[in-house]
Amino acid sequence: MLASLGTMPELARQLSGLGGCTHPVRLDGHRTEYAVNTETGEIGNVLRHLDSAMLPAGQLLVRCNNRRATRCAACAETYRRDTYHLITAGLRGGKGTPEQVSTHPRVFATFTAPGFGTVHNRRTDGHLCRCGTHHDQEDTALGTPLNSDTYDYEAAVLWNAHAGALWRRFSIYLRREVAKRANLTQRDFRDHARVSFAKVAEYQKRGAVHFHTVIRLDGPEGGDTSPPAWATAELLTDAIRAAATAARIDGPQIDGRAHTFAFGRQLDVRPIRSADFDDGQDLTERAVAAYIAKYATKGAETATGTLDRPIRFLAELAQARITDHARRMIRTAWTLGARKELEHLRLRAWAHMLGFRGHFSTKSRRYSTTLGALRDARADWRRAQAATAAPQDGETTLVLAHWVFAGTGLSAGETWLAASLEPAPGVEGEPTHG
Repeated sequence: MLASLGTMPELARQLSGLGGCTHPVRLDGHRTEYAVNTETGEIGNVLRHLDSAMLPAGQLLVRCNNRRATRCAACAETYRRDTYHLITAGLRGGKGTPEQVSTHPRVFATFTAPGFGTVHNRRTDGHLCRCGTHHDQEDTALGTPLNSDTYDYEAAVLWNAHAGALWRRFSIYLRREVAKRANLTQRDFRDHARVSFAKVAEYQKRGAVHFHTVIRLDGPEGGDTSPPAWATAELLTDAIRAAATAARIDGPQIDGRAHTFAFGRQLDVRPIRSADFDDGQDLTERAVAAYIAKYATKGAETATGTLDRPIRFLAELAQARITDHARRMIRTAWTLGARKELEHLRLRAWAHMLGFRGHFSTKSRRYSTTLGALRDARADWRRAQAATAAPQDGETTLVLAHWVFAGTGLSAGETWLAASLEPAPGVEGEPTHG
């Protein structure tokens, strides 16, 4: 049908521009660029005009930019690459971050959730699981409770809902602990050093969130300044352990039961060495960046077998192909979300995420560049590749545009054609930085 309309080559070019996105946003509207005289303000010639009705697909198709690999593998891969560059810039410099950060004390730390009940696990010491069997790596029983009736689903959901607040409390305590070890007051500490970090949230198989983080000690102005002589990876490691042990926040009281949240006892802190060290023992910058970026595109659905999108009604679970454990977590979040005292947690909106809310990937302001800056650089590169005309000296550009949402996704014919296409030239090789 597409061929009979004579739009096959043109449509193929438009779909190639999506870089493999399978669920684009469809827009109706137009965009016109005019040359404007900077001295007189007079509007001159039309430099470029785009009307969605004249496009092969009948609409403008824009990448969905979904970070979840289960929703759009192509856009998730772009997000993963951007996260990799963001993390790498904070470890070795680049993208506006000075190269001297590679000489600053850096550690890779993993913070886990506490236990909510005994679950099926894969022992690393060779012993059997408590159920009496040795689970295969892909066994769907891994992470599920041995006894669902005694597993503390309420605390598990509330832990996820408060994990972000607990991290913020930890970051405050960490600065205190570093200052204490440097014999400085918290006020004076800001004049000597700064703590920078980047982190990503990952779901364990049991559905509890934990954090993978890069934590760095800088000078008082961030990565642009060298940290003082007392700032070492060993001092930072000791301060992290102390802060993680001390950090806790009070949660809600439900039916007479008070909740308090803290990190689990399993805390892994390891120094990050230069990329030159790669003998299988030292943790390299490249390995850390790749590890964190991998989890930036995964949600609860990957590890726990839950949903990858919100639900509007609990009845939707009846048709959902999810694990019993995930179903129980979602039901608990939905039930708790009906309580007036918990409405600020928006547990029903985040039930598919098992209560966890907020961004999966976050960083402190001075750690490195931002995902937004990387996206802007990529958009500028695309515009430069597509440019057909430019204003002359003494001119600037006036842009008039109007777009309205018209839907999402591809038609059956567009899906078939997109599947047969290779990525457009420049899509895979386009820069993700300035």
